[in-house]
Amino acid sequence: MIRLAVGLKYCRIIFRFRSYLCILRPNYYLLMFIFEWDIAVFEFINTDLSNAFFDWLLPMWRQPFFWVPLYIFLIAFVIINYSTKSYWFVLFVILTVSSSDLLSSRAIKKTIRRIRPCHTEYVQTIERVPCGSGYSFTSTHAANHFAISTFLILTLGQHLRRIIPWLWAWAASVAFAQVYVGVHFPLDVIGGAILGVILGKCWFLLFQRYYGDVFDQKISMT
Repeated sequence: MIRLAVGLKYCRIIFRFRSYLCILRPNYYLLMFIFEWDIAVFEFINTDLSNAFFDWLLPMWRQPFFWVPLYIFLIAFVIINYSTKSYWFVLFVILTVSSSDLLSSRAIKKTIRRIRPCHTEYVQTIERVPCGSGYSFTSTHAANHFAISTFLILTLGQHLRRIIPWLWAWAASVAFAQVYVGVHFPLDVIGGAILGVILGKCWFLLFQRYYGDVFDQKISMT
C-alpha cells in the first residue's frame, strides 16, 4: 500500500511537471526565436552592411557632442519665438533627457545586466568604437533620443509639422548607429526606443497640463 501511494504520488508529480512543460515550451521556443533573430539582425547590420561611409559617419553620428549645434539652435529658436515662457520648455526637455538617461543606465541596465555584443564570444562583432564596461539593455542613446524626439514632436511638432518625420528619422538613425558600431543588439535599441517614447509622452502630458500655453502662438519656419 505504501509503495502504491508513493507510486501514485510520483505519477502525479510527473504529470504535473509535463503539464508545466507543455505550457512553458511555446514560450521557450518563442524566446529562442527572438534571441536568434536579435543576433542575426545584429550581425547583418554590424557586418553585412559594412561600408566605408558608415564607418566614417556613424561613430560620430551617435555622439551627443556631434549634435551640440542642433541643441543650441533649438534652444535659441524657442527662446526667440516664445520669449520668457520658453524657459519652461527648455527645463522640461532637460528633465525628459535626464529621466530617460537615469532610468536606462542606472535602473534597467543594472537590473537586466545583459552583456554587450562586443563582449559576447558567440556573436560575430566588428568593434568600431570602444566597447565600454557597461551593460547593453536598454540602449541609453536610443532612450534619450527617442525621449527628446517624442517630447519635441508633441510640443513643437504640433505647430511645425514638417519637423516630425525628421525627428523620428534622427532618433532612429542614432539607434541604428548603436547597432552598427557594435555596442548594442537590436532589442537593446528597440527597448530604449519604447522607454524613450513613454517618458517623452509622460513629460509632455505634465508640461501640457501646467505650461501648455507656451505654444499658443503659432509660427512657421521660413
